[in-house]
Amino acid sequence: MSLQGKHILVGISGGIAAYKIPELIRSLVKAGAEVRVATTKNALQFVTELTLQTVSGSRVYSDVFAAINEHSTEHISLPEWCDAMIVAPATANVLGKMAAGIADDALTTTIASCVARKPVIAAPAMNDKMWENPATQAALKTIRSWEKVQVLDPEEGLLACGTCGKGRMPETGLLQEALEYALTPQTMKGQRVLITAGGTQEKIDPVRFISNYSTGKMGLALAHACARRGAEVTLVCGAVSAPLLNPFGTIHRIDALSAQAMYEACVAAWPQMNSAILCAAVADFTPAEYAPEKIKKEALTSTPDAVHPTSYTLSLKETQDIARALGESKRADQRLIGFALETNDEKKNALHKLERKHLDAIVLNSLREKGAGFGVDTNIVTILQADGTETALPLQSKTAISEEILRVLFS
Repeated sequence: MSLQGKHILVGISGGIAAYKIPELIRSLVKAGAEVRVATTKNALQFVTELTLQTVSGSRVYSDVFAAINEHSTEHISLPEWCDAMIVAPATANVLGKMAAGIADDALTTTIASCVARKPVIAAPAMNDKMWENPATQAALKTIRSWEKVQVLDPEEGLLACGTCGKGRMPETGLLQEALEYALTPQTMKGQRVLITAGGTQEKIDPVRFISNYSTGKMGLALAHACARRGAEVTLVCGAVSAPLLNPFGTIHRIDALSAQAMYEACVAAWPQMNSAILCAAVADFTPAEYAPEKIKKEALTSTPDAVHPTSYTLSLKETQDIARALGESKRADQRLIGFALETNDEKKNALHKLERKHLDAIVLNSLREKGAGFGVDTNIVTILQADGTETALPLQSKTAISEEILRVLFS
């Protein structure tokens, strides 16, 4: 789901985390959204109206009775204009007013006229003691019961007062991801999807391993895309360098660094799944033996004082094939999608893998294509389905590619 062309209303209340909101607004605008802002007067103690107006490109609504308001009822016109609203930071005061239906300033009147009609994200931020206040928790329970409102949990960490605890507002990326969740049609609601991502690490000794160049970006993009559509995702992760954005806890992450650990996690999860997308770069071979202590170079030479380099042979054994195991146990009501990264005879090799491993579809990309493969934010793929259907997707971001894969295979 893209934010391109979407109308986003940002509500800011009077908490120290308000200083982060210009960064969110800039990110939303960069993503193609049109942004307008409503604030409490206290919020403007932490971030200036000029700053908000500059980054959003629109006047800020902060006073119900201001003469410069575009409409005499901004609190009605703004909810009518927006596709979704985010309240960040949502202080204990504003959460209490939301729950009680109190509307006595520019922000709370806007919220009151929005919550029943448009998706609203609330991002609480406050001191941990205020978060634990029974009145705050009661307000949250009420707000979470509303159909169109979703509440993000604050993060734990260093708070403005200098103590550590739960109360930090989530960072910009998670706030934006929450908005994308709220705006994406729930076409996969009720579905359980298994996704693998990243490269595996096959240990030689406590300090060395065999691996590959995978960063996990494509697998994480697919996990995000499925979760936005309402699916419950089990994400089995090898080594990944990209962040996992999981605003509402619908992605269950299992870390499995080795091919064996990933195999065991996938085989255990598969019977409960409706589908699986195997995107991880799993090692085909692993060291035949693991050395429990670091292998010393001196121990490999013919004499302890040898000055000439010496060769060392590492014995490998085949790993268990995850795709084949899942394919052979696949029920009629399950779908299995694989990935193939090839360097030669791409289509032939991918189709052979599709048939041999009983896949319903395979997503093919080639290292010979500029902009595709490991470590980059873009990809070029061809989706090959068991019924002979072939869909070529041009160079675009991995986020966009993941959306297209779901459109083709899960529509």
